[in-house]
Amino acid sequence: MQTEKIIRNLLINIGENPDRSELLKTPARVAKFWEHVSQGYKVDVPAMLKESLIYEKYNQMIVVKDIDFFSLCEHHLVPFFGKAHVAYIPDGKIIGFSKIPRVITAFSQRLQIQERLTQQIATALNDALEPKGVGVIIEARHLCMQMRGVEKQNSNITTSVMLGELHDESQARDEFLKLISR
Repeated sequence: MQTEKIIRNLLINIGENPDRSELLKTPARVAKFWEHVSQGYKVDVPAMLKESLIYEKYNQMIVVKDIDFFSLCEHHLVPFFGKAHVAYIPDGKIIGFSKIPRVITAFSQRLQIQERLTQQIATALNDALEPKGVGVIIEARHLCMQMRGVEKQNSNITTSVMLGELHDESQARDEFLKLISR
């Protein structure tokens, strides 16, 4: 109920009437929204990955691309959203394909900056899988840049983290980049 009181006060502070019929349920809706978009704080990512490890001798690159995500900018509390592309080269351990989007969701459902989000995904996969290499590329649009400040509506931000062979070996990195560009 504390969130609802905060939202009611916010409405008053911006000059609105929270008792207006159209706004009566807004504080409860916003509280429910915040509960949903901040679920990532409740996810133990290392435990989730550990319980889903599969020991397999597969050693070729695995890529999951075009994974939609939504997050909230920690500076303005407005959304940024886009697509994440993830690759790893296993070294005896793999995980189910669905775990990669779950990792992205767990970290994106926290207050974030895109750079940290990219690093957290790569680090979590690297720590759990101990692969030969991990790559994460995130392409996103930030409403804080589109709605305020520089107001550049068509700007996209790309961040990347490459670890192991995806960092050290241009052939592996080029393969990842080629696979996500299809």
